[in-house]
Amino acid sequence: MSGDLFSPAGVTFKPISRKYINSQFVVLFIWVAIMLIGCAVAPLASGNPWLWLLEIGPLVLLVWQMWLIPRQVKSWGYAEGEKNLYIRRGIMFKKMWAVPYGRMQFVDVQQGPLDRAFGLARVSLKTASMESNADIPGLPRDEADRIRAVLTERGEALRAGL
Repeated sequence: MSGDLFSPAGVTFKPISRKYINSQFVVLFIWVAIMLIGCAVAPLASGNPWLWLLEIGPLVLLVWQMWLIPRQVKSWGYAEGEKNLYIRRGIMFKKMWAVPYGRMQFVDVQQGPLDRAFGLARVSLKTASMESNADIPGLPRDEADRIRAVLTERGEALRAGL
């Protein structure tokens, strides 16, 4: 078998921004803080000191996610092929989309408050098929705008009849 299924010949993938790691850490810290506060209610309300062991769960989750998030972010990539936009992600369970430019119906750039704080944006692609809808998170805002413009232009040039 020639080549890797997730690295098509002649396609060079670009990574998403490493700033996305920090934005995901902020989300993680917020959720873990909420869980720690929630787990503290039981021992405080009951007076049972053994219930403080409930705090271990959110702390284990924190350590696990701090190890996992950078690896997940490194696994994201996108590439502009001749007729398709390729998007891939995943470490253990890999996934790759090849979205034909001519099938794209809508290209959207989204930016929430946390994305804005880190200078990031998300590009969302919509097609006629729900299976080929895809997102590229963690892009610098300028790159997201460039991708939207390029995809819109190529989509109109290669529009496929439905």
